[in-house]
Amino acid sequence: MMSLDVFSAAANHEDLADPARRHLLVGLLTAYTASLIPWALAQAAPSAEHGAFTALSAILVGRQALDTTEANRLYDALAIDPHFPTDVQALLTLINERHIAPLQLQATLDSGHSPLAPLPRKIVSAWALGVVGSGENARCVAYESALNAVIVADVLKPPTYAYGAYGSWIDKPL
Repeated sequence: MMSLDVFSAAANHEDLADPARRHLLVGLLTAYTASLIPWALAQAAPSAEHGAFTALSAILVGRQALDTTEANRLYDALAIDPHFPTDVQALLTLINERHIAPLQLQATLDSGHSPLAPLPRKIVSAWALGVVGSGENARCVAYESALNAVIVADVLKPPTYAYGAYGSWIDKPL
């Protein structure tokens, strides 16, 4: 009489060798993984570069739909760097090819010392704060429509005026 362990091992070996079962399991795993990535909903884009930026932005900020006008303004401000459009396309391709989860993306790029590592921070910062660049080169592209204001808009409203006397905001603080 054959023992139960030998019988179950033989059954498992036959199941693993079945190509149809393997294809089904790979397909289900791929579909599940793809459902975790928040792809952008279909939106019109003026060019392929803008479309790639919008798709990458949706993945990075975790939103399925982004304001098209704001996406265009942010892209135009970030595209001052001549490498920006090709870097966006390269990062989007990398995510698609390696199926990198959005929460693991920055750690993956940092650990691999990728030249694309600063790009996600730059894009998320632009969407969240509405500011592109830093220091003397900082440009405010969005204020009330930046994600830091939109996320809390049901409770908080960012002020649209200076609290001091007219022109008090132009003097640098001490």
